[in-house]
Amino acid sequence: MIIEAKDWQRPHEIENEALLKEVEALISQIKISGDEKIIQLSQQFDGFSPEIIKLKTPESYQLESKTLAQLKIAASRIEKFAKFQMHQYKDGSFEDEYGCYGQKVLPIEKIAAYIPGGRFPLASTALMTLIPAKIARCSSRLALSPSDHPAILAAASLAGATQFIKIGGVQAIAAAAFGSKFNQAVDMIVGPGNAYVNTAKALLQSKVKIDSQAGPSELLIISNNQVNPKWLIADMKAQAEHDPMALSVLISWNKTFLEQIEQLLLSNKDGMKLLHSKQIQLVLSQDSNEAIQFSNHMGAEHLMLCSDEIDSDNLTNYGALFIGKYSAVALGDYCAGPNHTLPTSGFSRQRGGLQVGDFLRILSFQNIKSRAYPALANTAIALANLESLPQHKNSLESRCE
Repeated sequence: MIIEAKDWQRPHEIENEALLKEVEALISQIKISGDEKIIQLSQQFDGFSPEIIKLKTPESYQLESKTLAQLKIAASRIEKFAKFQMHQYKDGSFEDEYGCYGQKVLPIEKIAAYIPGGRFPLASTALMTLIPAKIARCSSRLALSPSDHPAILAAASLAGATQFIKIGGVQAIAAAAFGSKFNQAVDMIVGPGNAYVNTAKALLQSKVKIDSQAGPSELLIISNNQVNPKWLIADMKAQAEHDPMALSVLISWNKTFLEQIEQLLLSNKDGMKLLHSKQIQLVLSQDSNEAIQFSNHMGAEHLMLCSDEIDSDNLTNYGALFIGKYSAVALGDYCAGPNHTLPTSGFSRQRGGLQVGDFLRILSFQNIKSRAYPALANTAIALANLESLPQHKNSLESRCE
């Protein structure tokens, strides 16, 4: 089924109130009972007690030499991009007739990166979440994971984790936020997770900084028959691997091209299933301008531009942009360099993907010259009067006596 662009709507994400209440209760219990509850929940949900694992060199985990070599290439590329970002953040100051003003760039001291467990080791998540924190010079970089798979341990070591705790779920997020006998409380928690982990991060974001509240993964492809259709279908199927709620949308102003894609999807069982479940959606726009408007409204997590009719500068809302037919999203997932921890559900209208700047604090300072104080104080006194704050006025006037 091909949808007209004007009729498309993002699938509604249903808030699970029962889950919210359950996670709230678990966090409250951990806050009251501390380590005892953390250990109990770990045993109950994961079948083991939390464990501090001392990290060794990446070579110590007996990965296949080829696998380790490719992990190192991915890490080096992620680090290269993180260093490029770090160059944008600098201390600086200026002077005028009233004094000296400026900013200092300092790291968030203690961060935690959650690395999901599951059937397969998500080594790329360890690299993507920990390397930017290392480049930002965060002094404490705690890795949390319910998995002690050698690939995750090797990746955490390679990415510069300063501590690794085998722990998962709500109890991991709460331990990071409140502290436990296994770790100090942190100032920031990053990384993806299941619904329980994401809900816990959302509930604790008034206490610790978080990267974002992750929703279902999503991909938008803009194409007008300049790329092999089989490549695009492969990209959309790859997106569907993330979870059953993952969404891939292909928009084009070429109806014949969309019909070709549709027939190819319907010709095999997997494609037909994804089309019927609406995990893959085909959208027809009137022209390239409407495709641009559609993209900027959707604010997709991953945006693939496969058309030379559109200037990428006109695309303004996305987590990460992949330009050209060889810029496969899967490359961005692993080793292109830019981070793969990206905003979902249209939140790219508010923020970009995880980056070095998220692990930094921009602190301002001011040093007012004594001889210039009265003139600047006159302005402040007038505003204090306007806002009816007499003690502010008194504070200012006392220095003029």
